[in-house]
Amino acid sequence: MTYITILIIVFVIGYLSIIFEHSLHINKSPTALIMAGLCWAIYAYGNHFDEHVAEELAHHLSEIAPVILFLLAAMTIVEVIDAHEGFKVITDKIRSKKKVKLLWVIGFITFFLSSVLDNLTTAIVMVSLLRKLIRSTEDRKLFAGVVIIASNSGGAFSPIGDVTTTMLWIDGQISASVVIVEVFLPSLVSLVVPMIYLSFVLKGEVEAPKIQLQKEDNEENYHKPNSAMIALVLGISALVFAPIFKSTFHLPPYLGILLSMAIMWIVVDLMHRDAPAHMFSKLSASGAMARIDMSSILFFFGILTAVSSLQSAGLLKELAMWLDASVGNQDAVVMIIGVASAVIDNVPLVAASQGMYSLTEFPMDSKIWQFIAYCAGTGGSMLIIGSAAGVAVMGMEKIDFMWYVKKITWVAVLGYFAGAFTYIALYEFMH
Repeated sequence: MTYITILIIVFVIGYLSIIFEHSLHINKSPTALIMAGLCWAIYAYGNHFDEHVAEELAHHLSEIAPVILFLLAAMTIVEVIDAHEGFKVITDKIRSKKKVKLLWVIGFITFFLSSVLDNLTTAIVMVSLLRKLIRSTEDRKLFAGVVIIASNSGGAFSPIGDVTTTMLWIDGQISASVVIVEVFLPSLVSLVVPMIYLSFVLKGEVEAPKIQLQKEDNEENYHKPNSAMIALVLGISALVFAPIFKSTFHLPPYLGILLSMAIMWIVVDLMHRDAPAHMFSKLSASGAMARIDMSSILFFFGILTAVSSLQSAGLLKELAMWLDASVGNQDAVVMIIGVASAVIDNVPLVAASQGMYSLTEFPMDSKIWQFIAYCAGTGGSMLIIGSAAGVAVMGMEKIDFMWYVKKITWVAVLGYFAGAFTYIALYEFMH
């Protein structure tokens, strides 16, 4: 048995353990970390412990670390807004309690917000908002599923909305204006189709969470005028600053969001410098960091690191080349890559696709690059661990993998293929 076979077996066993974590009563985070460690150990053994293995791991970590840093900063900003009840400023504006109307409002807000920010940050913000609107755990999970679909769809047509679209943009496969024009409608269709179906399923009204009026015995009645609005404006500005920073200085987004988070940190600390110690701890950024779900961060790290071992072993590129030779039809190959991105992270899949097809053969804004942007961006919605947004929501709302498969996967699949065929038809019409 070759080391490649063992590598695949370990990855599959680990992946299945993550899927059935509730049945096995084993948390997915240590499973992902064990899988990452074993996969790289097997890869190192198969390469006779060559020094280049450590160099490859370091290279992958240099790509994973920015995502983790971005996630930590974004979650901290959201926690600070939440501590100040900043999202209440938005939720107070949403008057409708009808599930169907609320579904469309949440869906469209998420869709357009994710094109300006990114799908990961948008998912975190919108799920935090849902907690202020919906009391029922089951209803909130269903809306959270729509948030995952909407955030991935909105990120697919924007060069700063999804990491894979950004990769294609930075490497010169697509231009910002063309991808927006040609991928916008298919992305919108991939969201609207699931929402149309769910509109016939959802009935009645949502019940808002009960307001907690009871305070701790030692908690003083501490209040700063307009603190909620200040925190919301500061937080949204901090999140928006990340893509602006990237576009202006051509530096990684994580640096921009860390910079804006640090500014927000100082402003909030100064704003509450005279607060009692227990209230300062609750409202400050350092206090917000203590409330972040680190198990989700570690799970995300483990999954990406494990997948990177498959990429280093050449398995992903071999898969892509095999698909190209076996299927023949280029549109079908790209759609299969999109489906695969629901199982395997879309970042290495897109990276493999970039290695398969050259800019000489397929210059900037060729059909294949636009279609990869759509399929890789929206395909991750089909499974909850198929996108960064899904992983974040999974951790925040404790959504079970199989629950998502039963309730959301098939409508996401419907939307994915509806958008894909819309793109193909639209491209034929426009060209």
